[in-house]
Amino acid sequence: MANGIEIEWLTGDISEAQWDAFYAFYVDTGGRKWGTAYLNREFFSRVGETMGEQILLVMCKRAGRYIAGAINFIGSETLYGRNWGCVEDHRFLHFETCYYQAIDFAIERGLKRVEAGAQGGHKLARGYMPKPTYSAHWISDPRLRTAVQRYLADERQYVREDITYIEERHSPFRVKVDFDGHEALNNG
Repeated sequence: MANGIEIEWLTGDISEAQWDAFYAFYVDTGGRKWGTAYLNREFFSRVGETMGEQILLVMCKRAGRYIAGAINFIGSETLYGRNWGCVEDHRFLHFETCYYQAIDFAIERGLKRVEAGAQGGHKLARGYMPKPTYSAHWISDPRLRTAVQRYLADERQYVREDITYIEERHSPFRVKVDFDGHEALNNG
């Protein structure tokens, strides 16, 4: 790759030094985006110990030291990308590390899909069409739960409309799959 950057795919036995480097990227990205690192360093050691064969850590090295990385989880048919980070800024390194390397890995392993994670209009230009995501939470306070339910009902409708608009107007694909899994010709 450009700028003397080497890219490694790590699965299975990932060393603590490699996890240390990745954790530094993870924390740096959260700090730069006014976020909070919700996963602690111990999480990465434990997930490596218990799920090492189901993890793809894409790590980037320059001049012999790690400078960026992305963690992915390997499913039976899908590669799930989740967190990325870096300590050096290089043009397009994010896309290479998170998207193109994930696609290459999925092809090599015979996986059917790459799920690049939620959010990000920039993903459309890289061939990732939006799909709804789901999560499950329990909110014990009934008043807060009701307020969140009302908000989410509106949010779901907005997301559906946004996905439909993007699929109809901006999809590079001729065939699209609707919310129920049915194929239809794209009018765009």
